[in-house]
Formats: sequence, C-alpha cells, structure tokens
Amino acid sequence: MKAFVYLASVSLAFGGEVIVRDTQELAASLRSLNRTEPTRIRIAPGTYPGGHHVSGITDLTIEALDPKNPPHFQGGANGWQFSQCRNLTVRGLRISGQTGNGLNLDDGGQLDRPVTGVTIEDVTISDIGPTGNHDAIKCSGLVDLTIRRCVITGWGGQGIDFVGCHKSLITECRFVGKPGFTASAAIQLKGGTSDIVVTKCHFQNAGERPLNLGGSTGLPYFRPPGAKHEAARLKVTDNTIEGSPCAAAFVGVDGAEFSHNTILFPTQWVFRILQETREPGFAPCRNVRITDNRIVFRRGDLRSDLNIGPGTEPQTFVFERNRWFAEDRPKASRPPLPTAEKDGQYGQDPR
Repeated sequence: MKAFVYLASVSLAFGGEVIVRDTQELAASLRSLNRTEPTRIRIAPGTYPGGHHVSGITDLTIEALDPKNPPHFQGGANGWQFSQCRNLTVRGLRISGQTGNGLNLDDGGQLDRPVTGVTIEDVTISDIGPTGNHDAIKCSGLVDLTIRRCVITGWGGQGIDFVGCHKSLITECRFVGKPGFTASAAIQLKGGTSDIVVTKCHFQNAGERPLNLGGSTGLPYFRPPGAKHEAARLKVTDNTIEGSPCAAAFVGVDGAEFSHNTILFPTQWVFRILQETREPGFAPCRNVRITDNRIVFRRGDLRSDLNIGPGTEPQTFVFERNRWFAEDRPKASRPPLPTAEKDGQYGQDPR
C-alpha cells in the first residue's frame, strides 16, 4: 500500500493518470496534485467519505474507474468542493447524504476571476439537506460550464443553483423530488447569471419552483458586481415539467425564452411572474417570450393560470403558439394572459 501511494504521488507531481482504490489512496492523490500539468484521478468502486476540498488546480479530471459501478461519496458537509479549479471535469460519481451541498464549485470569492471550462457529467446526487438552503450542485462565478446527464433526487434548497454564472449549459438532467425534502427549486439562475441554456431535462415534482429563472440574491454576491438583474438572456427549451406548484417562475429576469417545453399538471399556477430584489435601479421582471409549449392542467387544481406579483412588467411578456388544455374542462382551457396571445390553441389535448 505504501509503495502504491508513493508511486501515485510521484506521478501526480508531474501530472498524468492515477487509479485510487480506497480512502487513503484518494487522500494521498489529492495532496499531491500538480497545479500546472493535466491530471486524471480514476476512482475505483466502493464507499468513500465526503468532505473533499480542492483549490487552485487546473486541468483536473475526477472520474469513476468503472462507470457502471461508480464510487459513492457519503456524508460530510459538502461531498466535494472545488474552488478556482479551471478546466475541471467531474464524471460518473455518486454523491449522497451531505448536510451542506453535494458538489460546490466556486471562484473562491474572487468575483473578478470567474472559473472557466468546468464539465459535470453522469453524476448522481441524492438526499442533500434535507431542509434548508442546501443544494445538490452549487455554482458561483463560473463561465463556460456544462452540466450533462446528471440525476438529482431529494434536496433541501436547489437541485442546481447558479449564482453569477455565464455562457453555460444544463442538458439531459433529471430532477425528482422526495417527501421530506423542502426543495425550493430544481434549477435556480440568479445573482447576475446570464446566457444560460437549459434543455432536454425532466422535472418530476421537483420543488416549489422547478425552474426559478432569477431569484433573490444579496448585492455583495452578484457576479459581475453591480449587475442590475438577477438573470438575463436565458433559454429554456425542450424540457418536460411534471407536477409541482408551478412549472416556472420568472423572478427579476430581464430577457428569457421559454419554448417547446411540455408542462403536465402543475398544482397551483402554470407560471409565476415575480420581483424579489427591489434595490434602486434594479431591472423589473420583463422581456420574456413564452412560445410553442404544450401545457396540460386541471382547471380544478389551479388557483389561477398565472401568479403576477408587484414590481413586475407583465406587459412585456410575449405569448405565441402555446397549446393549452384543461383536462377536466376543455372548454375552459384558454387562460387570461397579461398580453394577447398570437396563434394559441385551446381545448385540444396536445399530448
């Protein structure tokens, strides 16, 4: 065992690839990380403790040795935390039972130095929290981030929380809520976040607001500092949202497209238009296009089709070619909207 750890440390000191098979070997490999050369750590099947923190490393890959039998990181405050780690890939891990966040990726509080080139894929995260603001994946100050094919089940705060992230993609992920987990949102995009695409994801009873497009952020945490919107230039397309009190909430967002999604049976509203950050000069919720969606609901379940809060500009919302169907009262399928819809379809099942 000692010989193996020594060889791993030497190889990592110069970059390269190492296989670790237990907690001690993993700890040794992390202590020996090279800060300049690309390094790949492949982790054998087994159960490992959470609580790993990596800082200031570039070109690092952490992945399962056997993708069909992923290593399982249990417990700890955060499963893994990566601070100022550029060109990072995390692939094929299983993470569960953290009291903080499952994965925490951040800029180390250096608001003017965003972290670039991070990829998170084929990661399964469950049972985070279960209450309070504890996220499966927390991202602060990242640019050019991709989150792909992840499965998130049971969380206290957000499934994925972006604070001041830009030019990034969330795709082919699945979010499933669980009884006993407070689950504020499945995906939240806030704190100055911009230019994000969310596509081909599936949400099943995934929190109070499966898609919280915007949010409420303390001013010191905005990236870039001085941003006047919670989020801008978002694109949410080709997703399926089942259940939850609403399908999507637009909260202090200045510019978004919500298109070609399937919404099935929200329990209180279809959409919410809200403003939670009210600082002077801050943009109201506005400039959203909601087009080409299939929306199936039960009229008897809803308080109203839309929940529109004060301090917003619903007159800037555009509705086009949505197909609305009230399953229990087809003749009452047409919703009252803040602006007239163009080429909408009402009363025919779009499924």
